[in-house]
Amino acid sequence: MSARSPLTPRQLVILTHLVDAYIATGHPVGSKTLVELGAVEASSSTVRYELAELESRGLLDHPHTSAGRVPTDAGYRLYAESLLEQPLPPAVLPVDLSSVRSEVDTALRVTTEMLSQVTSLVALVSAPRLESTEIRHIEVLLLQPQVVMVVVITATGGVTKRIFPFPGVVDPKLAEWANAFLNEQLTGVRLGARMLVTRLDEPGLSPTEQVFLDILRPAFTELVEAAEQQLYVGGGARLLEEMHVDDLVAINDLVRVLEGRVGMLEMLRQALDSPRPYLRIGADHSVPYMRGLAMVAANYGLATRNLGTVSLIGPRRMDYAAAIRSVRGAAHALSEFVAEVYEE
Repeated sequence: MSARSPLTPRQLVILTHLVDAYIATGHPVGSKTLVELGAVEASSSTVRYELAELESRGLLDHPHTSAGRVPTDAGYRLYAESLLEQPLPPAVLPVDLSSVRSEVDTALRVTTEMLSQVTSLVALVSAPRLESTEIRHIEVLLLQPQVVMVVVITATGGVTKRIFPFPGVVDPKLAEWANAFLNEQLTGVRLGARMLVTRLDEPGLSPTEQVFLDILRPAFTELVEAAEQQLYVGGGARLLEEMHVDDLVAINDLVRVLEGRVGMLEMLRQALDSPRPYLRIGADHSVPYMRGLAMVAANYGLATRNLGTVSLIGPRRMDYAAAIRSVRGAAHALSEFVAEVYEE
């Protein structure tokens, strides 16, 4: 929007009612409709003047020869940002994560599907990056006389396995010692922490013990680099079925979103530090194929750091109030859940 004076209260009311009406119907909204809705106590001519002013500011568009107007990206953004400033309470969502126990991946999957069902939008929930989770337990297993397997179980319920062949027979007592030593040294340590490396270089180890640990070291130090961050997606097919032919461009964009998970993860990662729900509408998106869509998102995590993002994606003509309340509710539920898991 240009650097003009702020909108007048009447202009804000007219813009809000016009966006509400357009979201509800999908049809351009004219002055007569706004007067009939009781949006503002003014004549049709006054409302027409205000609509022209809002259009000149880039907040509305005048499609074809229609007498009505539709919101632009800037109009949607002003409308949605005003909702973020309101004390919209988090939605109470019909999901119970207490039965999921400590399986974070299950909790994220359940939340994603529930969120898409409640809103009829595409729901995306990014999992915590592996380096943000702690080691809960380690198993050093002697599979064969010359083959050792290291199993790492994280606080989020993730399990990784790595096999190490040795040139000679491994002493079973050495494997037992390594099992006890690694659990003592690394349980509770974050995978991405520098402390992990220093804990593996404990002074006073015998040369045999140190050589054995050095061979097993990649099971921990290379775990983060090899892992791919998970992104849970729900509701894509449902939303595509409900969109109209008029939304063909947005439909194509949405299909590309569902296919381009790596790009979506990077976009969500960039906003991970946001302290409140955030919006990306139309031209706000850095990803070109997202510019026909809108996204409302909120971060979840611990008191000290955010771990992941809950987001809803759909047409720019989405119900922003419901979307904001829904992502707030889902983020709140997941924050409570991961707080219990990470404190175990």
